[in-house]
Amino acid sequence: MIRHYIFLCVLTSCAVTIGPVADLVIVNAQVSPDGFVKSAVLAGDTLPGPIITGQKGDTFKINVTNHLNDETMLTGTSIHWHGLFQRHSNQMDGTAFVTQCPISPGHSFLYEFNTGDQVGTYWYHSHYGVRYCDGLRGALIIYDPHDPYRFLYDIDNVQRQAVPDSVLINGIGNYPGGPDTSYAVIHVQPYKRYRFRLLNMACKPNYIFSIDHHKLIIIEADGQYVESLVVDSIQIYAAQRYPFILETSRPVDNYWVHAVPNLGSPDVNPKIRITPNPVALQETDLHPSYPPLPILLQEDGADVKLNIVLGKNATSFNFLINGVQYTSPSIPILLQLLNGDISASEMAPNDSIYSLPRNKHKFAVIRSAGSSRYNYVNPVLRDTVNTGFLGDYVTIRFITDNPGPWLLHCGMALVFAEASHDVAASQPLSNSSKQLCPIYDSLPQQNFSLPPPN
Repeated sequence: MIRHYIFLCVLTSCAVTIGPVADLVIVNAQVSPDGFVKSAVLAGDTLPGPIITGQKGDTFKINVTNHLNDETMLTGTSIHWHGLFQRHSNQMDGTAFVTQCPISPGHSFLYEFNTGDQVGTYWYHSHYGVRYCDGLRGALIIYDPHDPYRFLYDIDNVQRQAVPDSVLINGIGNYPGGPDTSYAVIHVQPYKRYRFRLLNMACKPNYIFSIDHHKLIIIEADGQYVESLVVDSIQIYAAQRYPFILETSRPVDNYWVHAVPNLGSPDVNPKIRITPNPVALQETDLHPSYPPLPILLQEDGADVKLNIVLGKNATSFNFLINGVQYTSPSIPILLQLLNGDISASEMAPNDSIYSLPRNKHKFAVIRSAGSSRYNYVNPVLRDTVNTGFLGDYVTIRFITDNPGPWLLHCGMALVFAEASHDVAASQPLSNSSKQLCPIYDSLPQQNFSLPPPN
């Protein structure tokens, strides 16, 4: 049974926080957050992993040690820092076989990167096999000393947290027919304003999040400040983040916190209690607090136009992009670039790589899924977007200004190789990065067959 998580940072039961300089040990463990025992991969021996925190402009130094020893699972690992630009530190992006070889069991790797001007709510997770789905994930918060919304809330304390297949919040939950485990409880004080940091760290479903009889004031989307938006519910897709302000101005009582998934068995009545939420979040209502660069807002201003069609192989059930299944190269793409292999066709099989001038992670959502309107005035900036139902599409724009190979993915994948000629000059490979592949290649290869389709 796969566990899916919504992670909610707020003042509740005590949680582990580390950073910006810290050790992070990756281990195997047996966990039963909803009474169903499962083999898991944990960061810092907790589920989810410890919250990593820092201040604007900090240099993070996270030494990751691999103590995985369960041979029924992949024993290599890596850590990807979702949403962080990694300017001039592409080798620290943590995408296995794109920017590095996996960290081998019994070995460590120091991820060292500066976050520049980035602030807000991010997260980290493994980018090797299904380590992420097995539990290796956690929140990463970068505090802004000049937060424009600071005077709109009283409490923003990630020393305490609430962290849903069953659905899990605070790492616990229950499911129909399963053990009668307790629910998570978030204790708040009356007449206070709380800043919640809502993250969807699920492998698959999206959720509709709400708190009975309370408004949610959204102030951030994927690490970007947005104009404050008042809603009753938030539909949040995997990897998205929506920090919001909650005012506890209702009468003292117990109120349900909902995280209703879009997937589940049609033959079982779910153990949920739904309250109508008339004002739901619409992505088209999100607008950045600081306008995007004018070059992104020109109606015919794109220098390179790409059509990316998502699909699935009807026989193997593998996901496809433009009819092609992504295949990881045997040598990380970054190493190939540094060795002078700058042709996209040379770096990976199956046309899985697109060569672009340069790139960064945030993009402007010019057209949102489910909308027919193109927004060239104030589109939201983010790093994760929903592509809609079958036949729908989204239009995004980004500026290429960060050399290196970057992974565009969600179940399926392709690689953007940006400014290939500039990579060696802008970010020479560190000795520790050079050592990863020889160590990994010396180990016996692990081969696991794919499970049959459902």
